[in-house]
Amino acid sequence: MSNIKINPQALEAINNYSIDWDNIGFGKCMAPTMIVADYNNGKWGDLEMVPYGNLTLSPTCKVFHYAQEIFEGMKAYRVDRNGPLLFRPYENAKRFNISAERMVMPTLNEDLFVESVKVMAAHCKDFIPTKTGESLYIRPFMFATEEHLGIKPADQFKYMVLASPSGAYFSSDSITIQIERRYTRACPGGTGYAKTGGNYAASLKAVKEARERGFDQTLWLDSEHKRYLEELSGMNIFCLINGELHTPAMTESILDGITRRSLIDLAKSYGITVHESKMDIDELIAQIQNGSCTEAFACGTAAIITPIGGFGETDGKKYELKESFGPIASKLRDGLLSIQEGRTEDPFNWIVDLSKL
Repeated sequence: MSNIKINPQALEAINNYSIDWDNIGFGKCMAPTMIVADYNNGKWGDLEMVPYGNLTLSPTCKVFHYAQEIFEGMKAYRVDRNGPLLFRPYENAKRFNISAERMVMPTLNEDLFVESVKVMAAHCKDFIPTKTGESLYIRPFMFATEEHLGIKPADQFKYMVLASPSGAYFSSDSITIQIERRYTRACPGGTGYAKTGGNYAASLKAVKEARERGFDQTLWLDSEHKRYLEELSGMNIFCLINGELHTPAMTESILDGITRRSLIDLAKSYGITVHESKMDIDELIAQIQNGSCTEAFACGTAAIITPIGGFGETDGKKYELKESFGPIASKLRDGLLSIQEGRTEDPFNWIVDLSKL
């Protein structure tokens, strides 16, 4: 029996919902229901699925003033009407609680987190696109609701789960990356490893300036030396050097991407050597220029893999890669997506099949 209450009005909203499948985009079209729960007096209240709608909050809620909030991003797939299938939901649950602890917020039982995602996906199964590359994007999040302007950790919170029928985010067109040598997104001892909005807010000015220069994204370097690669503003990064994959080793200022870890495991299963280590930006530039670095790509939940065509500096210098969307990036993307969509065997036990719920 589910631990989540189902409001009859939520079922009515689902029954009356329709979608313009030709215009769903990514993260723009919202499912007609959501899951909510409140944390008060040191414990979580009941989780309930209710109709999607606006919230009424006091202007003094701490989230507005001190940014106590965290979130996750994950997908449910239903290609050829199989499933719905979830991809590694317990990894999202673990990371959600890691973020909660860093932001001085209450944790949520992992089973309950996963159940809330399962219930959302199962009830919204008719709103999951069935073409390859498309999905139901699911956004669990939590924020401080305590009404008080004093600077201290909040005691009241709201947990919610939203869902969005979404088209394919991926484009085979490669992106160009500005090497960010001025600003810092995260630092040792900070919140870089937590999935909290402040990290993304800290990246926006650099991204805006990069786009004004004709770049698509920024590559963040470590805050101490401005020398070692960390990640892009919303994605991890891989480079193919001398036929082997290289990605920055995890630090407390890098988000531990679930897609990143999955691609490492998948690459190793293909016999590809993977290195997780410090990556010096000047060494990488030299490897691009001498041809030993032939591919680079970003990875994350939304697009899985985004090919990188080249890097550049604020002074106009550019370093173009030999392969704008190389064979290794293509193989890894196709391999991971085929597992996520249930089109091939899952040797890693990553998939949770909701077809019997």
